[in-house]
Amino acid sequence: QTFSAPGYVSVMINPRGSTGFGQKFTEEITGDGGGKATDDLMAGLEHVLVRYPFTDKTRVAAAGGSYGGYMVDWLESQSRGRFRALISHAGVYDLTSMYGATEELWFPEHEFGGTPWTNVSGYQKFSPHLYAGEFGKFKTPTLVLAGEQDYRVPYTQSLEFFTALQRQNVPSRLVLFPDE
Repeated sequence: QTFSAPGYVSVMINPRGSTGFGQKFTEEITGDGGGKATDDLMAGLEHVLVRYPFTDKTRVAAAGGSYGGYMVDWLESQSRGRFRALISHAGVYDLTSMYGATEELWFPEHEFGGTPWTNVSGYQKFSPHLYAGEFGKFKTPTLVLAGEQDYRVPYTQSLEFFTALQRQNVPSRLVLFPDE
């Protein structure tokens, strides 16, 4: 409602990995965190842009929190300038450092097939930080949000993402909420 109230078109896609269409649909991203879900998001966006002529293809932004924040960080590394702006809230940026900082270890061990030292490639394949210098580097203006008391996705993930944006001269802002 916050995005739609001033007149923006809000598109909320239910990609693979979400819980809306049963367990099989949810599990389709295991070991593929940036693959099928990204395909779903981009296909859904393109469908809306083609189907609804009142949408503006040149003024598209993406926002997400937690896994959605990870997807925004991933889109920064993969979308090749498709978005005009991004908003990452509590996004996972470096899957290996995230493993060592989170209090929830079941999820990464399940999703990436073990620990960072037993399945290095599982953690590297879809880790946005490893793509920072590829595809013309990061370039989409980004707002990075994080809560300093988030123990599931520690705010240091947002700091790492913000640092990469700043070092590549990407217009970006960091907002930390110390009590969140």
